Amino acid sequence: MKYKRILLKLSGEVLAGDKNTGIDFERVLELANEIKECVELGVEIGIVVGGGNFWRGKSNEYMDRATSDYIGMMGTVMNALALGDAFKQLNVPVRVQTGVEMRQIAEFYIKDRAIRHLEKGRVVVFGCGTGSPFFSTDTASALRAAEIKADVLLKATKVDGVYDKDPKKYEDAKKFDEITYIEVLNKKLHVMDSTATSLCMDENIPIYVFNVNVKGNLKKIVLDENIGTIVRN
Repeated sequence: MKYKRILLKLSGEVLAGDKNTGIDFERVLELANEIKECVELGVEIGIVVGGGNFWRGKSNEYMDRATSDYIGMMGTVMNALALGDAFKQLNVPVRVQTGVEMRQIAEFYIKDRAIRHLEKGRVVVFGCGTGSPFFSTDTASALRAAEIKADVLLKATKVDGVYDKDPKKYEDAKKFDEITYIEVLNKKLHVMDSTATSLCMDENIPIYVFNVNVKGNLKKIVLDENIGTIVRN
């Protein structure tokens, strides 16, 4: 295997499937089943989920930003619980941890406890982002990857890698097989937000961007097949 411990970033939109909003549980089960295949290979997997299928805090101009971000955190918890339930249905050991304490429904995030779960073969799903407003779930992914000492951060998207411009708008868009953090920041390629990219650069955590909607892609990355785009020093 190429990677022993990974941090997978799933957007809320991915969990919504073709519905675009809310949760498409059939799609959630499909994703959980692909992740299960990697767990069975011995990969330790932490997952950060977004909440864009329910709420986008930053784009709400009528509300206090912090309050809006807290609402967004609740959206990530709904996604985390749905994903956790899917793993339970597939008999995959799982723990849901949240950056804001919610004792009745999930564990509060503690780094050492999360690492212990991973070492025991449990998938750990992280909700609430960092637990603080003004930080995106991209930044939460980079932070959790650094804390659990992940070998790589896998950014699951709807495109097959990083391009120099939007491939949906421009036929001559060029795909990068490999690119540096500095190039991503200088070219403003929006692989992840600048805070997340900078943290990964500082901690030397590779970012692997791939199309999660192609079945089997996650397993291919784990087995060191060249797909998508890797961002590193």
